[in-house]
Amino acid sequence: MNLLTARLSVLAIFFVHGLVFSTWVSRIPAVQDALGLSTGRLGFALLGVAAGSVVSMPLAGWLVSRYGSRPVTAISSLVFAGALAPPAFAGSAFSLALALSLLGLAAGAMDVSMNAQGVLVERIARKPMMSGFHAAFSIGGMAGSAAGGFIARAGVGVQPHFIGAAMVYLVLVAASIRGLLPAAEGSSSPSPLRFNRSIAGLSALCFCFFLSEGAIADWSGLHLTRSLGAGPAQAAMGYAVFSFAMAAGRAAGDWLRARFSAVALVRGGSLLASAGLAAALLVSSVPLALAGFTLVGFGCSVIVPITFAAAGHQESSGGSLATVVSAGYLGLFAGPPLIGMAAEAVTLRWALTLVVALSAVGAWLAPTVEKPERTG
Repeated sequence: MNLLTARLSVLAIFFVHGLVFSTWVSRIPAVQDALGLSTGRLGFALLGVAAGSVVSMPLAGWLVSRYGSRPVTAISSLVFAGALAPPAFAGSAFSLALALSLLGLAAGAMDVSMNAQGVLVERIARKPMMSGFHAAFSIGGMAGSAAGGFIARAGVGVQPHFIGAAMVYLVLVAASIRGLLPAAEGSSSPSPLRFNRSIAGLSALCFCFFLSEGAIADWSGLHLTRSLGAGPAQAAMGYAVFSFAMAAGRAAGDWLRARFSAVALVRGGSLLASAGLAAALLVSSVPLALAGFTLVGFGCSVIVPITFAAAGHQESSGGSLATVVSAGYLGLFAGPPLIGMAAEAVTLRWALTLVVALSAVGAWLAPTVEKPERTG
């Protein structure tokens, strides 16, 4: 199997993952309006994604350990691309939740399996590649969001948008999965989840930074508006500069990993993210706060790819990755509501200091990403 072909295939799979999810996110307001859902009922429906992901990740870990990452990546990617269409046809909050549960099931399985495939390609190539794969996901996310906004402004309905997008994404997946690497590391005793001291540390690290990313996504704009008096356009720039810095940092991440240790990169990135957010919370100027959010994006950018790579180099990488990715999703889903509840008790600015602290904790957890010696 051509290694270049495998690398391009994994890049394409990560890109499609970002495309599918951001396409859905870009039309959430239109779906809410079409169904006449209150914020609370929409929130109930959105839990379907979280529920589906939590269910499928352990199963995907078992399947990867048993059959290898190629078939799991192929099937979950095809289902994920096709599952974009059903939410557009939901007629109620309950049917939307069911449709999003299918989307979440496929997303969770795809996340575990495509990262396992990425680790396999990286291992065979004997050079860092995981940050580049995650950069492709970030670029896909930006592309899907931009295209979704353009299509919405053009007056295209959600149903034709999602049907057309799903067809395009299915073609992209079908063209990509042929180049994936075959199973090369089946486990004789596959397990859905693995837990030991190393995995505990990696899970904690992933939890901290998925929570941080979710908090920035949900609360950066509100901080700029409430605390600094930013207008709508400036408020939207908070997550935009963070996302751009994440993509840029991940694009350079493999180059950095070839020159610096994973521990040094995670420690430095953690401290940079913590300092950047602290600055964004302390300053009274919108441009300076945006500069702080940019630093957060650069600091966070390489940490999750390095963490996933470290989990993938554990014994029974499928179960190890499933555990670490599940911990990350727990932080992603639980973090924003926790910040919201804390903001009710104190202020949003003080609530976001929790993210500053969690980012700093990453410096202490950095040694957990040191690649273990494989014994089998």
